[in-house]
Amino acid sequence: MKPLPKARRLDFIDALKSRFEAHPGRHPDLAWDAVEIRLSGHPDKLWSLHEMERTGGEPDVVSRDASTGAVQFIDCSPQTPKGRVSVCYDRAGLESRKEHRPETSAVDLAAEMGVELLTEADYLALQTLGEFDTKTSSWVLSPPDVRELGGALYGEKRYGRVFIGHNGAQSYYAVRGFRASLWI
Repeated sequence: MKPLPKARRLDFIDALKSRFEAHPGRHPDLAWDAVEIRLSGHPDKLWSLHEMERTGGEPDVVSRDASTGAVQFIDCSPQTPKGRVSVCYDRAGLESRKEHRPETSAVDLAAEMGVELLTEADYLALQTLGEFDTKTSSWVLSPPDVRELGGALYGEKRYGRVFIGHNGAQSYYAVRGFRASLWI
């Protein structure tokens, strides 16, 4: 993780503020000042948040922990972020492919970025805030029992409904990536 140059950091925070103000329904009862205080108190996480932006995630605040004051940024791009598609679920899935391996996996790329994949609960909560993944799908954090059997979970919205589906963890598609979460 690298610190962002000051000019890029200031421009990025302005972009986050604009998005925050444009979508008040994603974070009712939360003022930007509280978010900015969290950002300034955790400059080490700004690089990861910028990676979410750089790869097309359009991160925005969707939750706040009342006990700690931490805010949760989640990718709010209408479709799965374009800079994170065509990836297997995890390293084991990637290595199990005999041919046509993608460059990386969702779990590996999330770790490189310093973020987490959305949990199934996070994904379902996000879907209450708008229309997401109507033409794409996103890997979600898969439970160990599903992974032990070789599978992984993904979410998508079709026909006005949210679906959580499964695939082999080794599969990858041009329209499947992952959405990230970052607590600050």
